Amino acid sequence: MNSRTLVLLAAALVTTLTTLSPSAQAAAPAERVEGTLPSGATYLMDMPADWNGTVLLFSHGYRTVGDPNPAQNAPTPDVQQRLVDAGYALIGSSYASSGWAVTDAVPDQLATLDVFTRRFGEARRTIAWGRSYGGLVTTALAERHADRFDGSLSMCGLVQGGVANWNSTLDPVFALRTLLAPDSGIQLTGFADQAAAKSAASALSAKVTDAQRTPEGRARIALAAALHNIPGYSDAAQPVPGPTDWDTQQANQYAAVTGLILSPASVRRQEAESRAGGNFSWNTGVDYTRMLRESSVYKEVTELYKKAGLSLRDDLKTLNKAPRISADPAAVKWMSRTSSFTGRLTDPQLNIHTTGDGLVPVQVESAYRRAANAAGAGKLLSQAYVDAPGHCTFNTPETIAALHTLEHRLDTGRWDTSASVLNSRAAQADSATPSRYVTYRPTQYPRPYDLARNHASTPPGAARP
Repeated sequence: MNSRTLVLLAAALVTTLTTLSPSAQAAAPAERVEGTLPSGATYLMDMPADWNGTVLLFSHGYRTVGDPNPAQNAPTPDVQQRLVDAGYALIGSSYASSGWAVTDAVPDQLATLDVFTRRFGEARRTIAWGRSYGGLVTTALAERHADRFDGSLSMCGLVQGGVANWNSTLDPVFALRTLLAPDSGIQLTGFADQAAAKSAASALSAKVTDAQRTPEGRARIALAAALHNIPGYSDAAQPVPGPTDWDTQQANQYAAVTGLILSPASVRRQEAESRAGGNFSWNTGVDYTRMLRESSVYKEVTELYKKAGLSLRDDLKTLNKAPRISADPAAVKWMSRTSSFTGRLTDPQLNIHTTGDGLVPVQVESAYRRAANAAGAGKLLSQAYVDAPGHCTFNTPETIAALHTLEHRLDTGRWDTSASVLNSRAAQADSATPSRYVTYRPTQYPRPYDLARNHASTPPGAARP
């Protein structure tokens, strides 16, 4: 082959490459880095070839002890790929342990950021983000290590904090035991081990299953669901109830109540109690009549009680007179110190939540709003809502829109979190997937507990942490 032919072939190759459509041109692959921290936690990093200077530190959700615990640096593979393609560096760790592992998660996430900085240099901007239990970890990072971050994004996070979370988990199972199995002695707290927790969960679940077969039982299950603000539609696989279709709403809640009994209220509680050294939940002094009246699903409960011919007033009197559960002050102090919040943000935080979340009800956002306002940081917090059933059921453009909204706040100093703006940003990310941000304001969280003010809900006899 002569030199003229080689020149012509080279020119043709250049022409072919430069006329490819953007979708046909493969971006330079990101560098993937995996490793292990001194704690034993693993980490995962994706560094794009054309880094935009922003690193996103992702905190993953709750993982049950014994389940796989890989490092994760984005909420979904699709979000991961799109952000890397857009030039973001993504990092995250597994945490050294599973379960209620905030005392491992926070230092492991910071150590992962340290490893990234040593390898790739200082980021222009560092954002903490996470979902579900990872939203709690993210908020802990934002409040306690503000010097390491420019902003934070919590997605369906447990931003009510640990003490409030576990108190709210206690209320529905207390109601179920009191009204459906008053003489059963079913244990609700202070589990010796996982076997004891599973045994108690099985016994209470059986009582609830039997109760679901009668109108009286269904009304009482709805009452228990209302104390946790479980919505009447919390799973896209469920039938969509009408606004006054109380029976379908209750049937949907029954599935969520059963799930609550079998995991968060039992095996997850026992694992957390083992870390805290005792029971950190109480219902001494709680007025269940008031709590029900403030519930987002109060009307449903009243209608189902009427239909069953039951006296709601009598059942509430029974609840309010029943022997209460007291907390171990030392365990409350541990949970408060490790997992409750001050509300003292020094950088912007955006929280997003689905309105139909049955696991971490949307009312948790009211709890963190309360804390931030009390701490004088209310202007740094913004919250937005996606009209969808389920826990963390954000689609990819909704997630990316939230990130860009936080970045807009960091760039301009102004929040713009209206539903129309968020939906517009989501459409820019992916016009083919409908975005579901809506104007929404959650009702009050039933039992808030934060460190921004004196605790109205501190257990009698317990010192304020």
